[in-house]
Amino acid sequence: MRKTWLALLLMFALVLSACGNAADDQKNNSASPKEKKTETITYQSENGPVEVPANPKRVVVLSTFAGHVLALDVPVVGVDSWSKMSPLFQEKLKDAEVVTDEDIEKIMALKPDLIIGLSNTKNVHKLSKIAPTVTFTYGKVDYLTQFLEIGKLLNKEKEAKAWIDDFKQRAQQAGEEIRAKIGENATVTVVENFDKQLYVFGNNWARGTEILYQEMKLKMPKAVEEQALKPGYYAVSLEALPQFVGDYLILSKNDDGDTSFMETNTFKNIPAVKNGHMFVADAKAFYFNDPITLDYQLDFFKKHFLGQ
Repeated sequence: MRKTWLALLLMFALVLSACGNAADDQKNNSASPKEKKTETITYQSENGPVEVPANPKRVVVLSTFAGHVLALDVPVVGVDSWSKMSPLFQEKLKDAEVVTDEDIEKIMALKPDLIIGLSNTKNVHKLSKIAPTVTFTYGKVDYLTQFLEIGKLLNKEKEAKAWIDDFKQRAQQAGEEIRAKIGENATVTVVENFDKQLYVFGNNWARGTEILYQEMKLKMPKAVEEQALKPGYYAVSLEALPQFVGDYLILSKNDDGDTSFMETNTFKNIPAVKNGHMFVADAKAFYFNDPITLDYQLDFFKKHFLGQ
């Protein structure tokens, strides 16, 4: 009788063990889909918290910020036409589709996991149904803080901060060398031609202005300061242009626009032009103020001001 009781007890223990293992297997199997679920983070946007992928793989950028995303090695599958034109982005954007905020079906077909745009982006409600959508107000924060914010959005704040610290050091060092060479009181003007209009720029409208005026501490002519500093840019006529051009001229040149102004006596007689102090840049490579473009602009200024 004792042997029979022990045998029954042993069988009961084995059954319990088997049931326990089966339950563990079922638990593990049921947990598997959750483990495979894409991890997300919460980004504190201008319009409140947004749950976004922690490691985005298919980003659509509707305006301005493509270079910020590319600089952090995040794939872009859809992009605005201006960014697509930049020679600095061509390789990384070769397979990206050009889209606008009106192309809802086209964007849906791209299957993005994150959409980034400006605060004036249309159809945000529709876009948010396709993927988490985050917008920024251009100029609400300074240009480096903007990159840091996109770093936070993409879960790459550490990488963004490291680039910012390094860039500021390089740009400020170059500024010291340039001021030592051209003089502390020398003035610099940034001009761009678009269609048949000429523009001068303040200190925060891309085209290298953030580097020249904010990091390098170079001076702008008084006329530029009065008219372009606050709004960011100012349209000028060819006849009025000489009073806006300082000791040095950075010409952000659109070759597909009207460049006939360069052949006029008015332009040729501007002192900076006559003295060989005009540096001509490709406007399409100068439009933005993302890390890729900023590095290019910094190298451009070091080459032309310092011969480096």
